Amino acid sequence: MPSGRQAKFDNRVGWARTYLVKAGLLNSTSRGKFRISERGIEAMRSNPPEINNHFLRQFSEFLEFQNGTSTDETVLTSRGQDLDRHEQTPEEILEASYSDLRRALADELLERIKGCSPKFFERLVVELVVAMGYGGSRVDAGQAIGQSGDDGIDGIINEDRLGLDIIYLQAKRWEGTVGRPVVQAFAGSLEGQRARKGILITTSRFSQEAKEYVTRIEKKIILIDGERLADLMIDFNIGVTEVNSYVVKKADLDYFDAG
Repeated sequence: MPSGRQAKFDNRVGWARTYLVKAGLLNSTSRGKFRISERGIEAMRSNPPEINNHFLRQFSEFLEFQNGTSTDETVLTSRGQDLDRHEQTPEEILEASYSDLRRALADELLERIKGCSPKFFERLVVELVVAMGYGGSRVDAGQAIGQSGDDGIDGIINEDRLGLDIIYLQAKRWEGTVGRPVVQAFAGSLEGQRARKGILITTSRFSQEAKEYVTRIEKKIILIDGERLADLMIDFNIGVTEVNSYVVKKADLDYFDAG
């Protein structure tokens, strides 16, 4: 690659693996290990001339992944070239590529969270809320949150380092959609904790009724679904490491005007 930090072959194989997983043709069994899925076997039985992005677009999961990261203008041809890339500016190409990388990373983070132990999930959430400026220190936040249970954590953390206000936190690794009853129960538990504010975190998603419910109640409840959880981890550098950094520069017109 131009950065000199990765071979082009390794980069292409990595993205091919990501796309095949998103399309449901491969399953990730453990770290660095993948197995062809039943859908993948069926795809091979159809004896396609090649498997490229155009072929993968027949699967709704791949379409959802691609539509969330780039536009139809960046669909790849069988030769690996963009159909309409010549119509895009370099800035548009750079931003679309960044969005692709970020979305793929977010999806990977969620998959790894779901495969981790409840204890690890507890530590992750503690580190995230501290990185966001809540809970004082990691030690304070950990003591406040207490013990984990049923794949989640519950407890009280300080909104600021002085403890002027408290926030009730609940985080669980749900698989299905979190509906309004769960959010209502969480709102009720705030009374017992003498809290006016709460954060409800899930690795899945919230129903529309649940989202509407928190806008109509007096207490302030923030809902963080799996997608936002992964985004926050990226923004606050939890569970991620920097690989490359690109700085885009432009001519300083003031400098030349002075001449």
